[in-house]
Amino acid sequence: MMTSNGFAPATKRRESSARGSLVCPLAHSCGGCQLQGMSYQEQLEWKQDYVDEVLGRFSVVAPILGMQRPVRYRNKIQAVFGRDRSGAIVSGIYRAGTHRIIPVRDCMIEDEISDKIIGTVRSLMKTFRIDPYDEDAQSGCIRHVLVKRGFSSGQVMVVLVVGTPRIPSKADFINILRQRHPEITTILMNLNDQHTSMVLGDGPETVLYGPGYIEDALCGLRFRISAKSFYQVNPVQTEKLYDIAMKMARLSGTESVIDAYCGTGTIGLVAARRGAAHVTGIELNPDAVRDAVANADRNGITNVEFVCADASAYLKELATEKRHVDVVFLDPPRAGSDERFLSSMIRLAPDTVVYISCNPLTLERDLRYLLRFGPYEVRGIQPVDMFPYTDHVETVVLMSRVDGK
Repeated sequence: MMTSNGFAPATKRRESSARGSLVCPLAHSCGGCQLQGMSYQEQLEWKQDYVDEVLGRFSVVAPILGMQRPVRYRNKIQAVFGRDRSGAIVSGIYRAGTHRIIPVRDCMIEDEISDKIIGTVRSLMKTFRIDPYDEDAQSGCIRHVLVKRGFSSGQVMVVLVVGTPRIPSKADFINILRQRHPEITTILMNLNDQHTSMVLGDGPETVLYGPGYIEDALCGLRFRISAKSFYQVNPVQTEKLYDIAMKMARLSGTESVIDAYCGTGTIGLVAARRGAAHVTGIELNPDAVRDAVANADRNGITNVEFVCADASAYLKELATEKRHVDVVFLDPPRAGSDERFLSSMIRLAPDTVVYISCNPLTLERDLRYLLRFGPYEVRGIQPVDMFPYTDHVETVVLMSRVDGK
């Protein structure tokens, strides 16, 4: 149950049905789950205290929303491939700050089906004598494997990231991989032959099987997910996050809405379906804009448009034209927003700002700027645990314009 502002009631503070701590043999070498050893209840308390400390001076922080089952929640997995000291093919993650691979066979926060697919790729590489890519020697083949699974649809995408454009015995390799995992609905090959820490290369993907994308349902809508498109990795908590954001916006059917940093349009499309009169999504990445337009068509949503533009410049132009906007949603990357965007939004002066953040520190910085220079007050703060067993926490903040401030 939520209060009228969209926050969890105080009686539910720090409630969780999962109390056991996660035990992982890679806890000290992987570094991905920083809160190893804590029960889930303790993790929620730690995150609640953290958000209270960083953001509590702006408003009362509502009780954090946790998960009923805080394991196997990641619907996107990427593994790097190489060889260990004995020459055996391994896959896993890089140890922080190095290019040394920590072998991972089973991760308790990753989707179990995806983990098994990566294990099958590893064994088939040995069978077909396919070498992992050696970045220093610039030789070999498979560099990374990316797996995305739609938790609602069950569709699975496998992306083979290669350092050279030729996979030995490719047809047989693909056929056996599909036979062992009939849940796979599409397979792609991505070429990345650069010295970079990025997983995917810049070039286009080659579709080896299926349509080249998967679909999934979120908040009652269907979304097309491509290899490079952004899609939240924890769909269970994402629905809670977006529900809170919509309740904060209090859409009644008459509002003009801006979805800044809109990506593939998830927030904007949910707002368009949940009561906004018109939504404009702004995104600088043209590939994401194309996905957003396709997602709108797929769901039959017509009261939305997507603009490929710099959000700061676009809001500044709207302000110059004295256009009125009722609600602005912004969900920037971890580095937060910047003064160009925030100052443009202040000039535009929407009635309501709903700020979704994955970093309380940059959120605190941006809130200070908006309160100092803008006509706003913070009406509520709601943390959501999107990444159990890690030290990351998502936060939604409601700001309202105060006339005369």
